[in-house]
This record gives sequence, structure tokens and C-alpha cells, in this order.
Amino acid sequence: MSFIWPMMLFSLLLIPLFALLYFRQQQRRRQFAASFGTLGLVQEAGRSQLGWRRHLPPGLFLFGLVLLLLALARPEMVVTLPRIEGTVILAFDVSGSMAAEDLEPTRMEAAKVAAREFVQHQPRTVQIGIVAFSDGGFSVQAPTNDPDAILTTIERLKPERGTSLGQGIFASLNTITADAETLPDFDEDNLTPVPTPTPVPEGTYTPAIIILLTDGENNQDPDPIDAAQTAADLGVRIYTVGIGSAAGTTLHVNGITVHTQLNEPMLQHIARLTGGAYYKAENEEELREVYENIDPQLVIKPEKMEVTSIFAGVSILVLLIGGSFSLLWFSRVP
Repeated sequence: MSFIWPMMLFSLLLIPLFALLYFRQQQRRRQFAASFGTLGLVQEAGRSQLGWRRHLPPGLFLFGLVLLLLALARPEMVVTLPRIEGTVILAFDVSGSMAAEDLEPTRMEAAKVAAREFVQHQPRTVQIGIVAFSDGGFSVQAPTNDPDAILTTIERLKPERGTSLGQGIFASLNTITADAETLPDFDEDNLTPVPTPTPVPEGTYTPAIIILLTDGENNQDPDPIDAAQTAADLGVRIYTVGIGSAAGTTLHVNGITVHTQLNEPMLQHIARLTGGAYYKAENEEELREVYENIDPQLVIKPEKMEVTSIFAGVSILVLLIGGSFSLLWFSRVP
């Protein structure tokens, strides 16, 4: 247990003083009874019949006061509570092929509409982050439960250059773990992975999922399958959402004609490897169904929280019990 205002704990020094005053009062009462003899015989006889009960109300009063003074120091403790919790990373493919119009009005806009639907229906305990990737991956919104910030970030996304699914997955994992040292890094010049880091126990990040919105076309290193395996080792499931059609469409970009189509086998492999699922979404309605089928987990998680109200409530209850006993037995409060 820790305290936000530990200086208030010095107020507990008053408790021994109150206890000393009580014992001095009891000693004076006995001296008075001994000095005046039969004048206090009837009253003292009644007190003798009560025995230990005459000390109970003052004892409860002192205990309640201890709890109340502890509450003033604003105690914190680790409490284990069940809650719906999870981290969802919406990983958007913002490569040039997402400007294709085989989904109306474009693949990118269709993905944005469905993402907004998902964000607006999540509980506040779900942290949602945004990652965008083309030939590189970068986090554009750290996980948060502020829907306005998330929606604003989604609105800013627009198609960029080539596609690297692996970079998108690694950027998502780094956002989840908030520690780049736990994942392989890549040299920006030759994209060669550095030595593999020490593996962590499987399932470490099981309440976290990645929703990969992409047409699945990959033309940049690293290998997306290797990236998916890293996610599987961390216990992070990847749900892949295929944006586009298998027949594909033709794009005209900067005077260059490019044919782009949905790569379903790649997305199915990534989903299967990580324990997620693949969805083919050819319109906005199907995309909404994808998000409705993805739910965070009910987890039991230790969390440090302030328990001032608990201490204050218990102290008041103890003081009321002590006062009730005193009124019942002595017709007065301690």
C-alpha cells in the first residue's frame, strides 16, 4: 500500500495521545471510587458488571479514527478486478493501390467509414491506436479511449507510396508493447533484421489485437510472414480485412498504369498464423460485420487505484457501531 499524501500519516501520532487520555481517565475514576468508598458503590458495581464491554465503544472509536486519518493520506493499493479490456490497433494500408475505386468511392474511404463505425461502438475500456503503413510503418495515434482523437486521426489518412505489410505489423506491435527493444528492428537502408530478441512467454499481449486493413499486395521488405510470426509469439492476433476485389482494377498514377488486385492467400496465411481470422470485405456493409465480430476479452487485471473512499466509509461505519454500543450501554457517546 502507498499514499498520495504521506505527510498526513503524521496525524496518526494523535492516536497514542487519545489512548493515553482514556487510560488516565479510567485511572482517575478508580481513584475516585477508592477515595469516596460507598458514595460511588452503586455506580461502580454497575460498571463492574459490564466488564470488557465498557472498553469496547472507546476502542471502536479509536479504530475508526485511525481509519479516518489513513483516508486523509489518500491510500492506494493494487486491486484485482474483472473488466472488458483490450488494445485494438487499426493498421491502415495507405499505399497508392488504396486509391483504387473497386470499392466506392475508393478502397481507402470505404475502410475509413467502417473504422469510424467500429470506434463509435467500443466501450471506454478499449484502447484504440492507429497505424498507417505504405513502404514503411508508423504510429499516427497512440492507443487511447478518446474517440474524438481517434476519428480525427482516421480522417487525416490518405494514400501514399508502395506497400510493406511487414512494416505495418511491426509498427503495430511496437505501438502495443510501447517498447521497441522487444521487437526486431530494421535498418532503413537494407532492411536486414538485427539479432532476434529474447522471446517473451506466449500470450503476453493476448488482450491486444491488430486489424489489418489492406489489399494484401506486398512489394517491400521485410517478409510479412516473419512479422506475423513475431505477433504470434507475443500472443497478438491479427484479423486481416481484404480491401478490394480478386479481379482487381487498373490505376493510373503519375503517368504509370498499374494493375492492382486483392491478395487473399497472403492475408489468409497471416490471420491463420496468429490465430485471427480473414474477412473479405467487398463493400462497407461487410466491413461493419467484420468489426462487430471482433470483441476484446474479459480479463482479470491487477490495477493500482486510490481507495480513500473505502477507508473513509469503513471508518464511519466503525464510529457508528461504537456510538451505538455506547448509547445502548451507557446512554451516551464515547
